[in-house]
Amino acid sequence: MAKPSSTFVCQACGAVTPRWVGRCDNCGGWNTIVEEGTAAPLGSGVRPRARGRSIELVGLKGTTPTPPRLLSGIAELDRVTGGGLVPGSAVLIGGDPGIGKSTLILQALARHALKGERVVYVSGEEAVAQVRLRAERLGLSDAPVLLAAETNLNDILATLSEGPPPAIVAIDSVQTIWSPEIESAPGSVSQLRAGAEALVRFAKTKGTTILMIGHVTKDGQIAGPRLIEHMVDAVLYFEGDRGHRFRILRAVKNRFGPTDEIGVFEMADSGLAEVENPSGLFLGDRDTATPGAAVFAGIEGTRPLLVEVQTLVSPSTLGTARRAVVGWDGSRLAMTLAVLDTHCGVSLGGYDVYLNVAGGLRVREPAADIAVAAALVSSFTGCPLPPECVLFGEISLSGSLRSVAQGEARLKEAAKLGFKTAVVPPGAISEVKKNSSMSIHTPKSLIELVRWVQSFERNKLVRATVAATS
Repeated sequence: MAKPSSTFVCQACGAVTPRWVGRCDNCGGWNTIVEEGTAAPLGSGVRPRARGRSIELVGLKGTTPTPPRLLSGIAELDRVTGGGLVPGSAVLIGGDPGIGKSTLILQALARHALKGERVVYVSGEEAVAQVRLRAERLGLSDAPVLLAAETNLNDILATLSEGPPPAIVAIDSVQTIWSPEIESAPGSVSQLRAGAEALVRFAKTKGTTILMIGHVTKDGQIAGPRLIEHMVDAVLYFEGDRGHRFRILRAVKNRFGPTDEIGVFEMADSGLAEVENPSGLFLGDRDTATPGAAVFAGIEGTRPLLVEVQTLVSPSTLGTARRAVVGWDGSRLAMTLAVLDTHCGVSLGGYDVYLNVAGGLRVREPAADIAVAAALVSSFTGCPLPPECVLFGEISLSGSLRSVAQGEARLKEAAKLGFKTAVVPPGAISEVKKNSSMSIHTPKSLIELVRWVQSFERNKLVRATVAATS
């Protein structure tokens, strides 16, 4: 008779190995391998396989009602979740410590509670008194939110099962939840798997929306195995830099709405405030007379967003030039520099290159290539770009410019903020429909874009300022 076997699981990434090793081959973590028991395989004789029941097979065509939504009244949060929370869904929210996850969830729960919904906030990291102090600081003490400080999974589920099922339950955080049936420490792979499965099962059977807050690693990923992300219905990341007042809530998975949608918040004394016009806020402190700055018209989910790309090219005093990137892909910057050197003769190998996306936003789409290239050439030549100009488009390895999607939406957002000129690839003309409110410039290749940037003479105001300080 076959016996139940044991496997060794990495508690950091969830990788499985047949034997214990000191270092995980998958994530490189030391002393993270822990032995876990596994059930015997089907047909081994340990547990007889029961006969299954026949299930009904249906076709794709049919009527399916639209799932109801629980609107919080926080427009940015409702946008990211696809129009509100869906009853019976499980949502995982991750972010750096102190970024504002608990504050956002507490504000959302208070909004729902004031509308008469039964909501529960279970804290595994803070005492009830600490949660009350935060609510008092945010002005939410009068909201009828039910609080509890508990980490035992069985006690939490027993409490939630008493009386009418709550509409929303927040677990802060899922890494602190533990089950007494599993012999491992809280936060381990086994505990995370068991806790997430039990919470998701409760959400599906009771129709309760479960909000699970999770820690993130130094790489920005939710701590623990990725299997938690596969089990839930939506995964939201709360991004931002403590040095900036802006916070970005980004959806990377959503079974009931679009992915890559973002919500923009501003950290204030009274908590997180919504930002209704993120483009105007990101461009509010822009210096229009400085070389090396370009305005990129991007798309985040369904929202057009204008941000400033800042670059600085300076002679390097080291043997190897430095490349520092904040808010963009470093590999994408290396590719742009290589194309500028090969096809345009703009060699920056002996220069330090610094790139920053203003406001703490992280740009993920390749449509920022043209804006980055124009900003690099502007900083290298000392020619500032026109202040009323926006740029978007992708650069290929051959030096040609490729169009990107939703060009008309990008130009409408730029025109709304007072921009008068746009630099786009030639292929985008059919989509933007030659918007009459803006002057469209369409360089055919990257070298034409470089010549266009070099055609602007240095601003007289900048020249006078430099002369006065020299």
